Amino acid sequence: MKITSLAVFCASKYGKNPIYETHARTIGQGLAAAGVKLVYGGGSVGLMGAVANACLEQGGIVTGIIPEVLLKWEQYHKGLTELLVVPDMHVRKRTLYEQSDAALILPGGFGTMDELFEMLTWNQLKIHEKKIFLLNSAGFYDGLIIHLQKLESEGLLYDRLEDRVVICSSPEEVIAQL
Repeated sequence: MKITSLAVFCASKYGKNPIYETHARTIGQGLAAAGVKLVYGGGSVGLMGAVANACLEQGGIVTGIIPEVLLKWEQYHKGLTELLVVPDMHVRKRTLYEQSDAALILPGGFGTMDELFEMLTWNQLKIHEKKIFLLNSAGFYDGLIIHLQKLESEGLLYDRLEDRVVICSSPEEVIAQL
């Protein structure tokens, strides 16, 4: 399946390591160059803003999806190709999935983890079969990867981990797989 749109889940903060922003910007630029639409949470700050701005600066198409309750809190992006305002977080996640062919997880907090695990769960339950990429920027997800491998080695997963998530160490590796 050709990937024409990618949901990117990431933080509305920058985090302590500057490589997170660098990788977010590289992803945004790479998506624009590849002609892949970026679908994301609609924020203008943090890694969300970085990936969106980089994509837009290169002439890419960017759709933001934000729930009404976060319009002020997440400082929504006013320069997107399209901004969809939805009633709540559940509709936001569902719309992000519906609008994309695959998903990419960049560094993030609780919201990003929620989105990753919901995507993995829906994938496992065959609600969708979209590719899920995890960008392990500077080892950010090392601990999580070990835990996911433990789930597999303990026989708690229905499939092999690599059948559910593609772990990448660089933005270029992600873009090459699109």
